[in-house]
Amino acid sequence: MFLFGDRVLDVQRRELRDGASLVPIEPLVFDLLHFLIRNRNRVVSKDDLLTSVWRGRIISDSAIAARINAARRAIGDSGEQQRWIRTIARKGFRFVGDVREEPDDSQPRTARGETAEQAAPGRISRRQEITFCRTKDSVNLAVACAGQGMPVVRPCRWFTHVEHEWHNPFRADLYHFLADRFRLIRYDGRCNGLSDWEVADVSFKALQHDLDTVVDALGLGSYALLGISQGSSLSIAHAARYPERVSKLILHGGYALGWNKRAPRKGLDVRTFLTLMREGWGDEHSAFQKMLCTGMLPKASTEMIHWLAELQRVASSPENTVRLRSTFDEIDVVDLLPKVSTPTLVMHCRHDNLVPFEEGRRIATVIPNARFVALESENHVPLPDEPAWQSFIFEIEAFLSS
Repeated sequence: MFLFGDRVLDVQRRELRDGASLVPIEPLVFDLLHFLIRNRNRVVSKDDLLTSVWRGRIISDSAIAARINAARRAIGDSGEQQRWIRTIARKGFRFVGDVREEPDDSQPRTARGETAEQAAPGRISRRQEITFCRTKDSVNLAVACAGQGMPVVRPCRWFTHVEHEWHNPFRADLYHFLADRFRLIRYDGRCNGLSDWEVADVSFKALQHDLDTVVDALGLGSYALLGISQGSSLSIAHAARYPERVSKLILHGGYALGWNKRAPRKGLDVRTFLTLMREGWGDEHSAFQKMLCTGMLPKASTEMIHWLAELQRVASSPENTVRLRSTFDEIDVVDLLPKVSTPTLVMHCRHDNLVPFEEGRRIATVIPNARFVALESENHVPLPDEPAWQSFIFEIEAFLSS
């Protein structure tokens, strides 16, 4: 572990502490800080960071700067002060200041004889295990598990690919953050990712059965649900049916009423939207992609739009995407909201253009004793390079750990 000022970077536990308090920090920023401290005797170049922290991915200078700023905030530094992380013009960055490195040999061994370093969640979460289970209507579903501890299940959403999104920056940061702390369980719903694509039934009821199949196949008796976007409706329906099994419920960017069930909206009609989707799915230069990003990621970088389109291409076909979207647009779980007795955290970005803020508020007002958190962001889900991200991951970790 590394000690500097009042802070401790515990590499074995993958924790940053300020005195006795844990400091929320996303996995990539933790890796960046660790790399800078380990190489504090020299200036670290952009190429060094791309090779060792980003593992060879092509990252813009602004994205690197955003992570450097996040690392500075986590340790109480700033670009003006540069007490710990100093920018060397046209050269790179260097961690400065006194650092004391202490070995941690006091960790007990597990029943298998492993040290804490070998069994730490941070080590395990960098790998994921993919298995398959089969539904009653003979659909094969891909299931990914990573990390250890309290099971946190992420129900399927619009488009997923459990293998690809583990590395795709569009979603990877959140999943690695969770897997470093809990046992994260994700699955590809029917017509998505590594699951079967040739499927007859894509109804909301069938999607509910997919979630039932996954938790039963894993033998989960108690677990938390993390419902994001369309996954929120599935989580609500599941929690209402199985209150004895769902221990915690987190809903972000969700809705109880699909697009067609809400009050008439101005602008693009559903048929036109689906036509553009079918023609522009996976094409980062298409009119559909530009329209989707306006609602989902209004300030997305070129790289982020590329990663979004890349995920779409491997996650599902345009035809299946339209079929699933049509199902989601007809969702109505409003009557189930009062039946949810599970402790619930509802979050929604205040300026979300994809799912109106009022939809998140509706859920929070009807689920008994639900806690509501408004995030100051224009994105559908906060991104790691914006201030709302820290609030987003802090609220998730605090709620699940309480």
